[in-house]
Amino acid sequence: MSTPANSLRIDADRLWQSLMDLARIGATPKGGVCRIALTDEDKAGRDQVVQWFQEAGLAVRIDEVGNVFGRRAGADPQARAVATGSHIDTQPTGGKFDGNYGVMAGLEVVRTLNAQGIQTVAPLEVAFWTNEEGTRFTPVMMGSGAFAGVFGAEDIRSQQDGAGITVGAELERIGYRGTVACGDVPGGPFAAYFEAHIEQGPVLEAYDKPIGVVSGALGQQWYDVTVTGMDAHAGPTPMDLRHDAMLAAARMMDAVNRIALDEAPHGRGTVGHVQVLPNSRNVIPGQVKFTVDFRNLSQDGLDRMDLGMRTQFAQLAAQCQCTVELEQVVKFEPCVFHADCVASVRHAAEQLGYAHMDVVSGAGHDAVYVHGVSPTGMIFVPCKDGISHNEIEDAKAEHLAAGCNVLLHAMLERAGIA
Repeated sequence: MSTPANSLRIDADRLWQSLMDLARIGATPKGGVCRIALTDEDKAGRDQVVQWFQEAGLAVRIDEVGNVFGRRAGADPQARAVATGSHIDTQPTGGKFDGNYGVMAGLEVVRTLNAQGIQTVAPLEVAFWTNEEGTRFTPVMMGSGAFAGVFGAEDIRSQQDGAGITVGAELERIGYRGTVACGDVPGGPFAAYFEAHIEQGPVLEAYDKPIGVVSGALGQQWYDVTVTGMDAHAGPTPMDLRHDAMLAAARMMDAVNRIALDEAPHGRGTVGHVQVLPNSRNVIPGQVKFTVDFRNLSQDGLDRMDLGMRTQFAQLAAQCQCTVELEQVVKFEPCVFHADCVASVRHAAEQLGYAHMDVVSGAGHDAVYVHGVSPTGMIFVPCKDGISHNEIEDAKAEHLAAGCNVLLHAMLERAGIA
Protein backbone atom coordinates (compact mmCIF):
# COMPACT_ATOMS: atom_id res chain seq x y z
CA MET A 1 0.00 0.00 0.00
CA SER A 2 1.30 3.43 -0.88
CA THR A 3 2.24 6.02 1.73
CA PRO A 4 -0.29 8.87 2.19
CA ALA A 5 0.80 11.78 0.04
CA ASN A 6 1.14 14.27 2.90
CA SER A 7 3.66 12.03 4.71
CA LEU A 8 5.63 11.14 1.57
CA ARG A 9 9.40 11.76 1.79
CA ILE A 10 12.30 10.99 -0.52
CA ASP A 11 15.17 8.67 0.41
CA ALA A 12 17.87 11.12 1.55
CA ASP A 13 20.63 8.50 1.56
CA ARG A 14 19.80 7.38 -1.98
CA LEU A 15 19.82 10.98 -3.22
CA TRP A 16 23.21 11.62 -1.63
CA GLN A 17 24.68 8.39 -3.00
CA SER A 18 23.54 9.16 -6.53
CA LEU A 19 25.23 12.56 -6.31
CA MET A 20 28.45 10.97 -5.07
CA ASP A 21 28.30 8.28 -7.77
CA LEU A 22 27.84 10.86 -10.52
CA ALA A 23 30.67 12.96 -9.06
CA ARG A 24 33.13 10.11 -9.65
CA ILE A 25 32.84 10.74 -13.40
CA GLY A 26 35.33 13.51 -14.10
CA ALA A 27 36.44 13.68 -10.46
CA THR A 28 39.31 16.09 -9.74
CA PRO A 29 42.12 15.64 -7.18
CA LYS A 30 40.71 18.40 -4.97
CA GLY A 31 37.29 16.76 -4.67
CA GLY A 32 35.50 18.59 -7.46
CA VAL A 33 34.31 17.60 -10.92
CA CYS A 34 35.52 18.45 -14.44
CA ARG A 35 32.86 17.26 -16.89
CA ILE A 36 32.83 19.87 -19.63
CA ALA A 37 30.05 19.75 -22.21
CA LEU A 38 30.34 17.16 -25.00
CA THR A 39 33.70 15.78 -23.85
CA ASP A 40 34.34 12.10 -23.15
CA GLU A 41 33.62 12.78 -19.48
CA ASP A 42 30.29 14.36 -20.38
CA LYS A 43 29.43 11.32 -22.49
CA ALA A 44 30.23 9.04 -19.56
CA GLY A 45 28.05 11.16 -17.27
CA ARG A 46 25.22 11.18 -19.78
CA ASP A 47 25.44 7.43 -20.25
CA GLN A 48 25.24 6.89 -16.50
CA VAL A 49 22.22 9.17 -16.02
CA VAL A 50 20.40 7.65 -19.01
CA GLN A 51 21.01 4.21 -17.51
CA TRP A 52 19.53 5.38 -14.21
CA PHE A 53 16.55 6.87 -16.05
CA GLN A 54 15.91 3.59 -17.82
CA GLU A 55 16.29 1.56 -14.61
CA ALA A 56 13.65 3.86 -13.05
CA GLY A 57 11.27 3.00 -15.90
CA LEU A 58 11.56 6.33 -17.72
CA ALA A 59 11.14 6.46 -21.48
CA VAL A 60 14.17 8.38 -22.79
CA ARG A 61 14.19 10.73 -25.76
CA ILE A 62 16.96 12.99 -27.03
CA ASP A 63 16.47 16.13 -29.07
CA GLU A 64 18.56 17.55 -31.89
CA VAL A 65 20.91 19.52 -29.62
CA GLY A 66 21.44 16.69 -27.13
CA ASN A 67 18.92 17.62 -24.44
CA VAL A 68 17.80 14.41 -22.71
CA PHE A 69 14.33 13.76 -21.26
CA GLY A 70 13.06 10.84 -19.20
CA ARG A 71 9.27 10.46 -19.14
CA ARG A 72 7.13 8.69 -16.54
CA ALA A 73 3.63 7.99 -17.85
CA GLY A 74 0.62 9.49 -16.13
CA ALA A 75 -2.91 8.15 -15.75
CA ASP A 76 -4.12 10.72 -18.28
CA PRO A 77 -2.08 10.24 -21.48
CA GLN A 78 -3.47 13.50 -22.88
CA ALA A 79 -2.30 15.63 -19.97
CA ARG A 80 0.71 17.88 -20.40
CA ALA A 81 3.75 16.78 -18.41
CA VAL A 82 5.05 18.32 -15.20
CA ALA A 83 8.82 18.47 -15.52
CA THR A 84 11.98 19.09 -13.57
CA GLY A 85 15.68 19.02 -14.32
CA SER A 86 18.93 20.93 -14.66
CA HIS A 87 22.35 20.12 -16.17
CA ILE A 88 25.25 17.72 -15.60
CA ASP A 89 28.03 19.59 -17.42
CA THR A 90 30.41 21.43 -15.11
CA GLN A 91 33.03 24.12 -14.97
CA PRO A 92 36.68 23.00 -15.43
CA THR A 93 37.08 23.22 -11.66
CA GLY A 94 33.45 22.64 -10.77
CA GLY A 95 31.72 21.03 -7.80
CA LYS A 96 29.52 18.04 -7.16
CA PHE A 97 26.21 19.87 -6.81
CA ASP A 98 25.84 22.71 -9.33
CA GLY A 99 23.30 21.43 -11.87
CA ASN A 100 23.81 17.82 -10.85
CA TYR A 101 21.59 18.25 -7.80
CA GLY A 102 18.60 19.30 -9.90
CA VAL A 103 18.88 16.24 -12.14
CA MET A 104 19.44 13.78 -9.30
CA ALA A 105 16.62 15.37 -7.30
CA GLY A 106 14.27 14.81 -10.24
CA LEU A 107 15.41 11.20 -10.52
CA GLU A 108 14.89 10.74 -6.78
CA VAL A 109 11.31 12.03 -7.08
CA VAL A 110 10.65 9.33 -9.67
CA ARG A 111 12.35 6.63 -7.59
CA THR A 112 10.28 7.62 -4.55
CA LEU A 113 7.01 7.48 -6.46
CA ASN A 114 8.00 4.12 -7.92
CA ALA A 115 8.84 2.72 -4.49
CA GLN A 116 5.50 3.87 -3.08
CA GLY A 117 3.45 2.74 -6.08
CA ILE A 118 2.09 6.22 -6.70
CA GLN A 119 0.86 7.20 -10.15
CA THR A 120 0.30 10.81 -11.08
CA VAL A 121 -2.51 12.05 -13.29
CA ALA A 122 -0.14 14.01 -15.55
CA PRO A 123 3.08 12.50 -16.89
CA LEU A 124 6.32 13.52 -15.19
CA GLU A 125 9.57 14.32 -16.96
CA VAL A 126 13.16 14.72 -15.79
CA ALA A 127 15.47 16.64 -18.14
CA PHE A 128 19.14 17.41 -18.38
CA TRP A 129 20.09 20.24 -20.69
CA THR A 130 23.12 20.53 -22.98
CA ASN A 131 25.97 22.94 -22.18
CA GLU A 132 24.40 25.04 -19.45
CA GLU A 133 27.80 26.25 -18.26
CA GLY A 134 29.02 27.63 -21.58
CA THR A 135 32.59 26.74 -20.68
CA ARG A 136 33.54 25.09 -23.97
CA PHE A 137 30.86 26.43 -26.31
CA THR A 138 28.84 29.62 -26.33
CA PRO A 139 26.15 30.62 -25.66
CA VAL A 140 25.57 29.59 -22.05
CA MET A 141 22.34 27.70 -21.28
CA MET A 142 22.58 26.49 -24.85
CA GLY A 143 20.27 23.46 -24.71
CA SER A 144 17.44 25.08 -22.80
CA GLY A 145 17.69 28.16 -25.01
CA ALA A 146 17.27 26.01 -28.12
CA PHE A 147 14.37 24.16 -26.46
CA ALA A 148 12.66 27.48 -25.80
CA GLY A 149 13.25 28.73 -29.34
CA VAL A 150 15.71 31.46 -28.35
CA PHE A 151 18.39 29.81 -30.52
CA GLY A 152 18.01 27.82 -33.71
CA ALA A 153 19.14 24.19 -33.57
CA GLU A 154 21.27 24.51 -36.69
CA ASP A 155 22.96 27.64 -35.33
CA ILE A 156 23.70 25.81 -32.10
CA ARG A 157 25.19 22.81 -33.88
CA SER A 158 27.48 25.13 -35.87
CA GLN A 159 29.02 26.75 -32.76
CA GLN A 160 32.73 26.02 -32.37
CA ASP A 161 35.03 25.61 -29.41
CA GLY A 162 38.52 27.12 -29.25
CA ALA A 163 39.90 24.28 -31.38
CA GLY A 164 37.32 24.80 -34.12
CA ILE A 165 35.30 21.68 -33.26
CA THR A 166 31.56 22.15 -33.67
CA VAL A 167 28.75 21.25 -31.30
CA GLY A 168 27.19 19.13 -34.05
CA ALA A 169 30.36 17.13 -34.61
CA GLU A 170 30.74 16.44 -30.90
CA LEU A 171 27.08 15.45 -30.50
CA GLU A 172 27.59 12.94 -33.31
CA ARG A 173 30.86 11.69 -31.84
CA ILE A 174 29.46 10.98 -28.38
CA GLY A 175 26.15 9.64 -29.71
CA TYR A 176 23.83 12.34 -28.40
CA ARG A 177 22.54 14.06 -31.52
CA GLY A 178 18.92 13.06 -31.22
CA THR A 179 16.13 13.19 -33.77
CA VAL A 180 13.46 14.95 -31.71
CA ALA A 181 12.91 18.59 -32.70
CA CYS A 182 13.80 21.15 -30.04
CA GLY A 183 10.77 22.02 -27.96
CA ASP A 184 8.75 19.02 -29.16
CA VAL A 185 7.17 17.54 -26.01
CA PRO A 186 4.54 14.77 -26.22
CA GLY A 187 1.17 16.30 -25.44
CA GLY A 188 2.40 19.88 -25.74
CA PRO A 189 4.54 22.24 -23.66
CA PHE A 190 5.18 21.40 -20.02
CA ALA A 191 2.27 22.22 -17.73
CA ALA A 192 4.90 23.24 -15.19
CA TYR A 193 8.68 23.07 -14.82
CA PHE A 194 10.57 23.13 -11.52
CA GLU A 195 14.32 23.31 -11.05
CA ALA A 196 16.05 22.51 -7.76
CA HIS A 197 19.51 24.05 -7.34
CA ILE A 198 22.07 25.04 -4.79
CA GLU A 199 21.84 28.77 -4.19
CA GLN A 200 25.43 29.54 -5.31
CA GLY A 201 25.38 32.48 -2.93
CA PRO A 202 25.47 33.15 0.84
CA VAL A 203 21.95 34.37 1.65
CA LEU A 204 20.19 31.17 2.78
CA GLU A 205 23.14 30.10 4.91
CA ALA A 206 23.35 33.57 6.48
CA TYR A 207 19.66 33.50 7.43
CA ASP A 208 19.73 29.79 8.40
CA LYS A 209 16.94 28.85 5.98
CA PRO A 210 17.04 25.43 4.28
CA ILE A 211 14.68 26.45 1.47
CA GLY A 212 14.72 29.42 -0.86
CA VAL A 213 11.49 30.11 -2.74
CA VAL A 214 12.84 31.67 -5.92
CA SER A 215 10.64 34.46 -7.25
CA GLY A 216 12.75 35.23 -10.31
CA ALA A 217 16.23 35.84 -11.70
CA LEU A 218 18.25 38.96 -12.33
CA GLY A 219 18.52 40.18 -15.88
CA GLN A 220 22.03 40.26 -17.30
CA GLN A 221 23.87 42.42 -19.81
CA TRP A 222 27.50 41.65 -20.68
CA TYR A 223 29.88 43.90 -22.56
CA ASP A 224 33.32 43.78 -24.15
CA VAL A 225 35.14 47.09 -23.67
CA THR A 226 38.23 48.29 -25.55
CA VAL A 227 40.15 51.35 -24.33
CA THR A 228 42.76 52.64 -26.76
CA GLY A 229 45.55 55.08 -25.94
CA MET A 230 49.20 55.13 -27.02
CA ASP A 231 52.11 52.85 -26.08
CA ALA A 232 55.02 54.92 -24.81
CA HIS A 233 58.15 54.61 -22.71
CA ALA A 234 57.42 54.83 -18.99
CA GLY A 235 60.48 57.00 -18.29
CA PRO A 236 60.70 59.80 -20.85
CA THR A 237 56.90 60.41 -21.16
CA PRO A 238 55.63 63.09 -18.70
CA MET A 239 52.46 62.25 -16.78
CA ASP A 240 50.41 65.04 -18.35
CA LEU A 241 51.29 63.99 -21.90
CA ARG A 242 50.36 60.33 -21.58
CA HIS A 243 47.53 58.50 -23.35
CA ASP A 244 47.38 55.83 -20.65
CA ALA A 245 44.77 53.22 -21.50
CA MET A 246 45.30 51.42 -18.19
CA LEU A 247 44.61 54.55 -16.16
CA ALA A 248 41.38 55.14 -18.08
CA ALA A 249 40.36 51.48 -17.75
CA ALA A 250 41.04 51.45 -14.00
CA ARG A 251 38.80 54.47 -13.51
CA MET A 252 36.11 52.79 -15.63
CA MET A 253 36.31 49.64 -13.53
CA ASP A 254 35.77 51.72 -10.41
CA ALA A 255 32.77 53.32 -12.14
CA VAL A 256 31.28 49.84 -12.78
CA ASN A 257 31.37 49.19 -9.03
CA ARG A 258 29.80 52.54 -8.15
CA ILE A 259 27.05 52.15 -10.77
CA ALA A 260 26.08 48.78 -9.28
CA LEU A 261 26.10 50.14 -5.71
CA ASP A 262 23.68 52.86 -6.80
CA GLU A 263 21.23 50.07 -7.77
CA ALA A 264 21.22 48.31 -4.37
CA PRO A 265 20.06 45.76 -3.35
CA HIS A 266 19.73 43.98 -6.70
CA GLY A 267 22.36 45.76 -8.80
CA ARG A 268 25.50 43.81 -9.66
CA GLY A 269 28.56 45.04 -11.56
CA THR A 270 31.62 42.92 -12.26
CA VAL A 271 34.82 43.25 -14.28
CA GLY A 272 36.06 39.69 -14.53
CA HIS A 273 38.55 39.61 -17.40
CA VAL A 274 41.26 42.11 -18.36
CA GLN A 275 43.89 42.14 -21.14
CA VAL A 276 46.60 44.78 -21.12
CA LEU A 277 48.72 45.54 -24.18
CA PRO A 278 51.65 45.42 -24.53
CA ASN A 279 51.71 44.23 -20.89
CA SER A 280 55.30 45.25 -20.26
CA ARG A 281 56.64 46.64 -16.98
CA ASN A 282 58.16 49.83 -18.42
CA VAL A 283 55.67 50.62 -21.19
CA ILE A 284 52.59 52.80 -20.76
CA PRO A 285 49.70 50.56 -21.87
CA GLY A 286 48.33 51.52 -25.25
CA GLN A 287 45.26 49.29 -25.16
CA VAL A 288 43.17 47.57 -22.48
CA LYS A 289 40.34 45.17 -23.13
CA PHE A 290 38.01 44.17 -20.31
CA THR A 291 34.56 42.72 -19.69
CA VAL A 292 31.60 44.16 -17.81
CA ASP A 293 28.81 42.05 -16.33
CA PHE A 294 25.76 44.05 -15.20
CA ARG A 295 22.78 42.44 -13.46
CA ASN A 296 19.56 43.82 -12.04
CA LEU A 297 16.06 42.69 -11.16
CA SER A 298 14.38 45.12 -13.56
CA GLN A 299 15.03 46.14 -17.14
CA ASP A 300 14.67 49.77 -16.09
CA GLY A 301 17.53 49.20 -13.67
CA LEU A 302 19.67 47.61 -16.36
CA ASP A 303 18.89 50.50 -18.70
CA ARG A 304 20.03 53.00 -16.04
CA MET A 305 23.24 51.04 -15.54
CA ASP A 306 23.88 50.92 -19.28
CA LEU A 307 23.36 54.67 -19.68
CA GLY A 308 25.50 55.47 -16.65
CA MET A 309 28.32 53.30 -17.94
CA ARG A 310 28.31 54.75 -21.45
CA THR A 311 28.22 58.33 -20.14
CA GLN A 312 30.94 57.88 -17.54
CA PHE A 313 33.20 55.77 -19.77
CA ALA A 314 33.17 58.46 -22.47
CA GLN A 315 34.07 61.14 -19.90
CA LEU A 316 36.84 59.06 -18.34
CA ALA A 317 38.33 58.17 -21.72
CA ALA A 318 38.46 61.86 -22.68
CA GLN A 319 40.11 62.78 -19.37
CA CYS A 320 42.89 60.28 -20.10
CA GLN A 321 43.21 61.28 -23.77
CA CYS A 322 42.00 57.87 -24.91
CA THR A 323 39.06 56.42 -26.81
CA VAL A 324 36.62 53.72 -25.70
CA GLU A 325 34.47 51.22 -27.61
CA LEU A 326 31.70 49.09 -26.09
CA GLU A 327 30.04 46.01 -27.54
CA GLN A 328 27.10 44.35 -25.81
CA VAL A 329 27.60 40.60 -26.20
CA VAL A 330 24.91 39.06 -23.94
CA LYS A 331 21.44 40.15 -22.87
CA PHE A 332 19.09 38.17 -20.62
CA GLU A 333 15.85 39.89 -19.68
CA PRO A 334 14.97 39.89 -15.97
CA CYS A 335 12.79 36.88 -15.20
CA VAL A 336 9.78 36.67 -12.90
CA PHE A 337 8.74 33.06 -12.36
CA HIS A 338 5.13 31.93 -12.70
CA ALA A 339 3.05 32.83 -9.64
CA ASP A 340 1.38 29.41 -9.48
CA CYS A 341 4.70 27.55 -9.55
CA VAL A 342 6.20 29.87 -6.94
CA ALA A 343 3.12 29.28 -4.79
CA SER A 344 3.48 25.50 -5.19
CA VAL A 345 7.06 25.68 -3.92
CA ARG A 346 6.07 27.87 -0.99
CA HIS A 347 3.10 25.66 -0.13
CA ALA A 348 5.27 22.54 -0.20
CA ALA A 349 7.83 24.12 2.14
CA GLU A 350 5.06 25.15 4.53
CA GLN A 351 3.37 21.75 4.37
CA LEU A 352 6.66 20.03 5.16
CA GLY A 353 7.53 22.42 7.99
CA TYR A 354 10.74 23.78 6.46
CA ALA A 355 11.90 27.29 7.28
CA HIS A 356 12.01 29.23 4.04
CA MET A 357 12.40 32.67 2.54
CA ASP A 358 11.82 34.36 -0.79
CA VAL A 359 15.01 34.85 -2.80
CA VAL A 360 16.05 36.08 -6.23
CA SER A 361 18.56 34.19 -8.37
CA GLY A 362 21.62 36.20 -9.24
CA ALA A 363 22.81 33.53 -11.68
CA GLY A 364 21.39 32.31 -14.96
CA HIS A 365 19.74 28.87 -14.97
CA ASP A 366 18.02 26.69 -17.54
CA ALA A 367 14.75 27.59 -15.82
CA VAL A 368 15.15 31.16 -17.08
CA TYR A 369 14.79 29.98 -20.69
CA VAL A 370 12.17 27.30 -19.97
CA HIS A 371 10.15 30.06 -18.31
CA GLY A 372 9.59 31.51 -21.79
CA VAL A 373 7.53 28.49 -22.91
CA SER A 374 6.16 26.92 -19.70
CA PRO A 375 5.13 28.01 -16.18
CA THR A 376 8.31 27.72 -14.15
CA GLY A 377 9.60 27.88 -10.58
CA MET A 378 12.84 27.17 -8.73
CA ILE A 379 13.86 25.80 -5.35
CA PHE A 380 17.15 26.84 -3.75
CA VAL A 381 19.02 25.11 -0.95
CA PRO A 382 22.08 26.52 0.85
CA CYS A 383 25.66 25.77 -0.15
CA LYS A 384 28.58 26.11 2.23
CA ASP A 385 29.91 29.68 2.43
CA GLY A 386 27.92 30.46 -0.73
CA ILE A 387 30.73 28.96 -2.84
CA SER A 388 30.05 27.46 -6.25
CA HIS A 389 31.95 27.00 -9.54
CA ASN A 390 34.71 25.72 -7.30
CA GLU A 391 36.03 22.28 -6.40
CA ILE A 392 35.31 22.92 -2.70
CA GLU A 393 31.59 23.53 -3.41
CA ASP A 394 29.62 21.74 -0.67
CA ALA A 395 26.10 21.29 0.66
CA LYS A 396 24.55 19.48 3.62
CA ALA A 397 22.74 16.22 2.93
CA GLU A 398 19.77 17.32 5.02
CA HIS A 399 19.39 20.52 2.99
CA LEU A 400 19.56 18.61 -0.28
CA ALA A 401 16.91 16.20 1.02
CA ALA A 402 14.70 19.09 2.13
CA GLY A 403 14.86 20.70 -1.29
CA CYS A 404 14.08 17.39 -2.97
CA ASN A 405 11.08 16.86 -0.69
CA VAL A 406 9.81 20.32 -1.64
CA LEU A 407 10.32 19.43 -5.30
CA LEU A 408 8.39 16.19 -4.85
CA HIS A 409 5.38 17.87 -3.29
CA ALA A 410 5.40 20.84 -5.65
CA MET A 411 5.36 18.47 -8.61
CA LEU A 412 2.61 16.36 -7.06
CA GLU A 413 0.50 19.45 -6.47
CA ARG A 414 0.74 20.33 -10.14
CA ALA A 415 0.52 16.79 -11.57
CA GLY A 416 -2.12 15.34 -9.26
CA ILE A 417 -2.28 11.83 -7.83
CA ALA A 418 -4.38 9.27 -9.69
